[in-house]
Amino acid sequence: MKKLQLAIVFLFIGGAIFSQSPEEMKAWEASMTPGPQHELLASMNGDWNAKVKLWMDPSQPPTESDATTKNEMVMNGLYQRSTHTGTMMGMPFQGEAITGYDNPKKKFVSTWIDNMGSGIMMMEGNYDEKSKSMIFIGTMTDPMTGNDLKVKEVMTLNSADKHTFEMFMMMDGIETKTMEIVYTRMKD
Repeated sequence: MKKLQLAIVFLFIGGAIFSQSPEEMKAWEASMTPGPQHELLASMNGDWNAKVKLWMDPSQPPTESDATTKNEMVMNGLYQRSTHTGTMMGMPFQGEAITGYDNPKKKFVSTWIDNMGSGIMMMEGNYDEKSKSMIFIGTMTDPMTGNDLKVKEVMTLNSADKHTFEMFMMMDGIETKTMEIVYTRMKD
């Protein structure tokens, strides 16, 4: 029964796509074709050591920990999956990001999940050539209130073997740095 349902769905989607005009077909094709922005993401593929600083209270020194990250392009090179493993606040930590470039929207898009919460953080942004940074803006759910928190992430490409991630949250109307991760490519 499930195979029949899947076949019907594929026929419906396939029929909807293939009954399009040539202009609509070109738009679909452009939407699913990796471009220079996807190549930029792919430049960060590989295995990385991560030095993590976390500020729970901006008036106090950060806690520091080590982690590892594996980046790989998936779905025909349209998305980068980043798998993170380490410790946070003395507990095992696992997280995963999916980052891509939405061709029709002309924006980078990203999601984040981890084992420290049940929400999905959603971000979108642009690449700034001058600073060599991807700047994402989005929201995450505040576990204390259930309300959305505004979040900004900046990923600076320092070199082919190093990049720096910074995370900021709006706290009492002030943008506050809450995390910094320095990634260094693992050598074979």
